[in-house]
Amino acid sequence: MTATPLLDIRHLRVAFRTDKKNSVEAVKGISFIVPRNATVALVGESGSGKSVSSLAVMGLLPVENAVVDSASSLLFDGRSLLTMAPEARRKLCGKEMSMIFQEPMSSLNPVFTVGAQIAEVLRLHMGLNAKQARARAIELLAEVGLPDPQTRVDAYPSQLSGGQQQRVMIAMAIACEPQLLIADEPTTALDVTIQKQIIDLISALQKKRQMSVLFITHDLALVGEIADHVIVMRHGEIREAGTVEQIFTAPQDAYTKALLQCRPRLDSRPIRLPVIDDFIARSDAVAVNTSAVNTSAANAAESNSAQVQRSRGLDGSEAIVLDVKNLSKSFFTRQGLFARKEFKAVKDVSFQLARGKTLGVVGESGSGKTTMGLTLLRLHQATSGQVIFAGQDLLSLSAADFMAYKRRLQIIFQNPYASLNPRFTVGQILLEPMRIHAIGANDEERTGMALVLLQKVGLPEAAFHRYPHEFSGGQRQRIAIARCLTLRPEVLVCDESVSALDVSVQAQVLNLLQDLQDELGLSIIFISHDLAVVNYIADQVMVMHQGEVVELANSDQLYRQPQHAYTRALLSAIPRGLM
Repeated sequence: MTATPLLDIRHLRVAFRTDKKNSVEAVKGISFIVPRNATVALVGESGSGKSVSSLAVMGLLPVENAVVDSASSLLFDGRSLLTMAPEARRKLCGKEMSMIFQEPMSSLNPVFTVGAQIAEVLRLHMGLNAKQARARAIELLAEVGLPDPQTRVDAYPSQLSGGQQQRVMIAMAIACEPQLLIADEPTTALDVTIQKQIIDLISALQKKRQMSVLFITHDLALVGEIADHVIVMRHGEIREAGTVEQIFTAPQDAYTKALLQCRPRLDSRPIRLPVIDDFIARSDAVAVNTSAVNTSAANAAESNSAQVQRSRGLDGSEAIVLDVKNLSKSFFTRQGLFARKEFKAVKDVSFQLARGKTLGVVGESGSGKTTMGLTLLRLHQATSGQVIFAGQDLLSLSAADFMAYKRRLQIIFQNPYASLNPRFTVGQILLEPMRIHAIGANDEERTGMALVLLQKVGLPEAAFHRYPHEFSGGQRQRIAIARCLTLRPEVLVCDESVSALDVSVQAQVLNLLQDLQDELGLSIIFISHDLAVVNYIADQVMVMHQGEVVELANSDQLYRQPQHAYTRALLSAIPRGLM
């Protein structure tokens, strides 16, 4: 006799009303189960409906415009969630099933200590008094591996790192010993080592407490680390489901194959990363070709294309465009009336950037890699050091003299939602830097140049008159790249510019950066915590740890024969789906 699944979702349909007459269907009649004491991964890109499905289970959909179809069925331990009384469902969702959200800083209350927030759950659902709840909160923080839990229980969220905040969210989620834990993108944008710690923690807790876990992610590489079963979603529908082994070794659906192919791997470096739509179109073209000879030829051509690899590395003969010597940056905090404490974020960093090449900079949060990038561009004031560009030390120039060099060194920031002015149209965003630096004779000429750049980054001419909020995250990043290109830079600093993007959008942006480098001879400093992406795009890799450079080598050499223990630790934390 087959055991009843813990969670049984049948024919789930969710739509969102856009106005009184129209609605958009986000989930289109999906059905799947979460067995007892098992981990199921729900995989797909943004907009696939995976998070909406989990919010429907938890009863957290917005009541003002979300509509769950009456034919839908959500059964938890044999009980119908959709027909349950609201009060009973609230108690169930707080105690027997819980959820970890993607962004802990948005989920934790900034004005309460983390201990108080965990204790609230325990007092509400377990009936503990204040003293008991505090003691149990400390035990939970210790269980999730937060260092010094007796002290950290009184810390505020802002006093913890991203990984520590996520551990607090996990402690809160398991406080009532739920049967089902839903983890919605719990490792997105975390460092590879912190990501592995969180994955290992959830896996260990699942086994220890015999929970069921619904793990939601857009990254198939993580699935092999944690899941027993995989469900692949796209556009609100399930495209494929099976065990981890089936999905990784013998995927049947073209979309699943595309998700696996789009992610950069450590064992290959194709000339261009496949993009999901192109991959599916190519698969469809092969599928409709009924001629065995032609199909064989198509497969052979695809195989040959996959074998074409891009070479990386420096041979020492390249021209040097940027020479950074002993760059340091300290931050100071006041202690008392007269004393101040120094924090050295960047410590004597030295490197050279070759013309037309890419230097990858990797390290965990707090390693100093972003501060280093901002400091060499004078967005932070350096404590000491030199940045030699075109024969000048940029750090010693006056503000007026540096203006002439500013346009030649540009930066793409991590968050395209925050780096674009929401009150400007795309056209205004692109024209403003050209006006400031007197590029183009007049606005008519500048507009023509902006339209060419939009075409270059793969956006339609109509985008010129639209606002940033009308675009997806990947499209906004393309706009940010186009803005940098308006100034015709020679050096481009990419600060986590593909972090948290879906694999297909990430592949598009990486391909675009490589095309621009090939065409314009750009020199790129690529800052990232994603070692697979860095391996794909970088000629040299610089590893930073606690503000210092611990290793610098050609990409292939560093990945094959890492010399420093910290580099080896970073590489060992890469999800095995990329191996």
